[in-house]
Amino acid sequence: MDKGGSSGEFRLFREVFPDGAPPRILLSGDIDIGSIRLTDTTLRDGQQGWRTLTVEEALHLYDVLSELAEGGSIISTELFPYTPRDREIIKEIQARGYDYPKPIGWIRCTRNDVRLAKEAGLEEVVMLASISDYHVKYKFGELRSEVFGKYLDAIQFAYENDLDVRVTLEDITRADLEGGVIPFILKLVDLAGKYGKMLIVKLADTLGLGLPFPEVPPPRGIPQVIRRIREATGLGPGNIEFHGHNDLGLVVANHLSAWLYGAGLSNCTLFGIGERAGNCPLEVMMVHYVGLTGREANLTAIKKAAHLVRDMGFNIPEFYPLVGANAFRTKAGIHIDGLMKNPQVYLPFDPLKVLGIPYSVAVTPHSGRSAVALWMNRYVSPHTGMSYSKNDPVVRETYEEIVQLFERTKRRHPLTNEELWSIVAKHVPNLMKIMKEEGIERVED
Repeated sequence: MDKGGSSGEFRLFREVFPDGAPPRILLSGDIDIGSIRLTDTTLRDGQQGWRTLTVEEALHLYDVLSELAEGGSIISTELFPYTPRDREIIKEIQARGYDYPKPIGWIRCTRNDVRLAKEAGLEEVVMLASISDYHVKYKFGELRSEVFGKYLDAIQFAYENDLDVRVTLEDITRADLEGGVIPFILKLVDLAGKYGKMLIVKLADTLGLGLPFPEVPPPRGIPQVIRRIREATGLGPGNIEFHGHNDLGLVVANHLSAWLYGAGLSNCTLFGIGERAGNCPLEVMMVHYVGLTGREANLTAIKKAAHLVRDMGFNIPEFYPLVGANAFRTKAGIHIDGLMKNPQVYLPFDPLKVLGIPYSVAVTPHSGRSAVALWMNRYVSPHTGMSYSKNDPVVRETYEEIVQLFERTKRRHPLTNEELWSIVAKHVPNLMKIMKEEGIERVED
């Protein structure tokens, strides 16, 4: 317990909120976190839900994924093998020889797709097995026994061709667990054992219908679905992967719940890029991965990944976690005053230390003099050697001019850095001269 001050004892919960680092997730009860890892599907589901990638773009994404995966936090990434471009991407990725993430194929449950994966030189494949009766009845128009029999035939063919297999149970949150899912998994377990293969089953919440609460029964309750599958089949956390979508806004909660209730592998995409409302954001889960396991991960590469997808034309919303323009930027005067006293007052962790992203302020009349002082301490102090407080005359003068500007022009949006420089320069003696002597003509954010 942290102590200090005349009021007695302070409690900062440093075991949960270590100074500057991502917050920890402390668990009560016997929960196995040893198998917890991330898997990626940006180049598969992300591409499918966004746009076709060139070979060069796919390789740039894989390179940044390899940086994020340093140390084994992200163990695999999924790839299509269907087109000549797909197969070139596979070839070029394999040639890079990175330990992580391992390139694996993603195919339908057919013998022909198995042949494509084998010809592409893949060692492991994810095979799609639509498991709910919505798919069996309306997509295939056949009986369960007929559809599941075709799946098993293709999976056996993959084993005969010496491929490792992960089986995606599509639409798990609308599936008959006792009557369909578990009997099918038991057949998969027997088949994998016959060929001496390790089985990984991926539970796909295809429409984002899952709920993270242990009180909710199947098919929607993720904890009970995972628990019942584990109890009935003997599969461990390392043999179960979870893949969610964000249609109802619960994808991160569902992925965290899946980790805690025994699905050790969390299948995500960078920035949630994917079908409809998107997938589970890989970079957000990386922060929780560090908080949950206590392991290290290369979180600073998240910033690089954000720059890359923006350059590729992907729009990251202003209010998006971690890398959105507003993620560590505040407009509220009371928040800014707290940041001035100690950044820990209004930051969940040190974004500069963890992500390489500094916190910032957006200056408006409502952000007060503290915002001006904080902005000047970040941008002006390195050149003048001065430290500024909200009561400094130069800060007061600058703030008064900002208030007058907003009143005069009826402006409604925060000032840009360029606009702030032009205002501040009027009130800081010799600022432009100092910067010119330093060879600096313009300072970027």
